[in-house]
Amino acid sequence: MGVLTGRRIVLGVTGGIAAYKAVEIASRLKKAGADVRVIMTRAACSFVTPLTFREITGAPVAETMWGEPHHHVEHIALAEFAELVLVAPATANFIAKAAAGIADDMLTTSVLATRAPLVIAPAMNTGMWENSVTQENVRRLTERGTQIIPPAVGQLACGTTGAGRLPEPEEIVRIVEAYFASAQSLAGRRILVTAAGTEEPLDPVRYLGNRSTGRMGFEVAAEAARRGAEVVLVAGPTPIATPAGVRRVNVRSARDMHAAVFAEYDSMDAVIKAAAVADYRPAETAEHKIKKSDGELTLTLTRNPDILYELGQKKRHQILVGFAAETQNVAEYARGKLAKKNLDFIVANNVAEKDAGFGVPTNHVQIFFADGRAEDHPLMAKSALAGVILDRLEEALKNKNEKNV
Repeated sequence: MGVLTGRRIVLGVTGGIAAYKAVEIASRLKKAGADVRVIMTRAACSFVTPLTFREITGAPVAETMWGEPHHHVEHIALAEFAELVLVAPATANFIAKAAAGIADDMLTTSVLATRAPLVIAPAMNTGMWENSVTQENVRRLTERGTQIIPPAVGQLACGTTGAGRLPEPEEIVRIVEAYFASAQSLAGRRILVTAAGTEEPLDPVRYLGNRSTGRMGFEVAAEAARRGAEVVLVAGPTPIATPAGVRRVNVRSARDMHAAVFAEYDSMDAVIKAAAVADYRPAETAEHKIKKSDGELTLTLTRNPDILYELGQKKRHQILVGFAAETQNVAEYARGKLAKKNLDFIVANNVAEKDAGFGVPTNHVQIFFADGRAEDHPLMAKSALAGVILDRLEEALKNKNEKNV
């Protein structure tokens, strides 16, 4: 798996003749396995058509704040999607607006809204590049953490020779690869993630289950793999595709999941239990389909193994993370589960809230820690929340290492 596999990159294209090189940048990023979304300024569309980028990336191209959106609040969706924002080419005008915090189009608004690192590859006339105003804007951006890829020296489209050429696409892509290679913060770690619901059979046709799709667990597994971890994903029934670089173990029932998890547990550095495991199963599974009758049907249920509790009892070196999907008294129930199951932290949410919980791409959670701390995270994309969870996991692993030194 390449270093860019599965990485979410927003490519901003501004209006200069070097915009044609952005087509090859997008192509190289896509071929390297990245998930690329393109934002074009109005001027950029005069040099290259949005259709070109759409065909290369396989994704819609954002051009304006006022057109038909591809996402709800599109600039925010793109800002949260991005693990890295790359603007290539970047005109002097864009650099000035970014330095001043001006947000007057889709690109500048998304840049202002994102928390992702920003990489800018300037391309312009030598006089514009060397102008003290441009150099001051570059300095301000650099001080805020923006990475500036210095323009190349050579013959420019205006006929002059000097600094201002956009570096070649392969060089820009190498810089992006180097950024992500340095971000392999979980390299050497083994992480197990569980996801989706379980199915407990009543007969060959019917089962008891729940509404979990597994999206949150799959996002966590994908993010852990992107950070360099060796990831095992134990997943209940779901149509979601396996994330790049993840080894998937498919299970159906709670007992299947129990067996799969404990087969891997001893060698894991961390376990993140995002699956919605059925608490009960039918005491008996009918050999044939249960036929409808005039009277009532009485089912006898028996307890399933409590996987998370057993993991907590057998925990040695592992970091153990749980989830709590509640409909009331979220903090109370989550703190109780945190203590009872010997967790390092727990991610809790109210699934009755709008746009949070099962079957939606967003979530609003609280995170409770064994040391008594608590965090409230606003509604965000589950992909972004996965990053938050992995950040907290990294902190827990670091703290455990320091205590063991």
